[in-house]
Amino acid sequence: MSTARRCPGCNLLVLPEVAHHGQSAYCPRCQTRLYRGGTARFNAELAIAAAGLILFIPTVTLPLITIRLFGQMIPATLPSGAITLSASFPGVATLILFCSVIAPLLVMGAVFSAQFSLKFRKFRLFKLSTWVLHHLKQWVMLDVFLVSLAIACFKVQEVADINVGLGLYCLITMQILFLVLLTRISVRRYWDAWQPENEHISDDLDTLCTTCHLTQEHLTHCRRCNSALHDRIPHSIQKTWAYLISASIFILPANLYPISIFMNNGKRIEDTIFSGVAELVKSGMTGIAAIIFIASIIVPIAKIISLAYILLAVQFRRNTRHLFRMRVFRAVHWIGKWSVMDLFVIAIMVTLIDRGQVLDFTPGPGAIAFAVVVVLTMLAAESLDSRLIWDNYEQRSK
Repeated sequence: MSTARRCPGCNLLVLPEVAHHGQSAYCPRCQTRLYRGGTARFNAELAIAAAGLILFIPTVTLPLITIRLFGQMIPATLPSGAITLSASFPGVATLILFCSVIAPLLVMGAVFSAQFSLKFRKFRLFKLSTWVLHHLKQWVMLDVFLVSLAIACFKVQEVADINVGLGLYCLITMQILFLVLLTRISVRRYWDAWQPENEHISDDLDTLCTTCHLTQEHLTHCRRCNSALHDRIPHSIQKTWAYLISASIFILPANLYPISIFMNNGKRIEDTIFSGVAELVKSGMTGIAAIIFIASIIVPIAKIISLAYILLAVQFRRNTRHLFRMRVFRAVHWIGKWSVMDLFVIAIMVTLIDRGQVLDFTPGPGAIAFAVVVVLTMLAAESLDSRLIWDNYEQRSK
């Protein structure tokens, strides 16, 4: 009997070695982290999630900042931008609300439900909870929101006095807790706690379950979690191409049409992403301009080009630079969420300075197209099975 397991990143069959507490074991071929050393401490994760949930209510309800404009005190809470946009731009508002409020709440709740179902053996709830922990982590964007809030403050500081609210301190604390929580969460450990991997040892280790990470013989369904088993994610290349082509189409109106419309005493100013960056440079805010330029123009284009490069290399069976393409794939995953920054800035600005006929700030049609580009590129990265990058490597080495 063998205790070997397949790497989820490149499908290499590796023999696990003991990793001490504070250390991690990595795949020798693609550098994917396979597992962390030490024993799982679910109580610590539960405590962090509980602290986050306690902070959630004041973070959502208390003002992050308050500005004085035209003698009026205007507060901005975490969900206020999405609420303000919901009537005119429901799609953009939903994306903003999901990334800043709903996803964090679901992930923290999933820690509770996973441990509850683990203790009381509620299989369906446990499987759903681990799915949320695995797939929604990248949609938690409190860090992106904080940077966006700082940018919005720089933009309005010339026309209004800014006061920091208690909600901002709660948000910063909750983000720190999330950073700690996300580095500790391991779906594999949860499934091993549900049913240890050594209870399913097999001589035939052909297939890796992408749900519970159990390596097993080629079956129709996983022996541990009962999910459908596939050698590779079904139609991964086709779905990724579909998302990329759609994103490439929408990226044109996202950059050509106004992303924001500013009305000041009857004067209408329409800004595209690029013209907004140029205006920031002209105003002396070069650092902020560089951040928005990279996050809103460079990153979406780079993601599309990078994923297209990986897909073409897979389809044309390029047999070199596999590790480089794997690193590009990881970079695309990491930078994906930062493209939402411009939408967060718009939502905050709408909350702060949308004062009707005297001063009015609304998103333009480009904002809708840009939101579509962000979602499509993130879904494209999620749908691409990284093991396809290494299939050609395996064929070459035989």
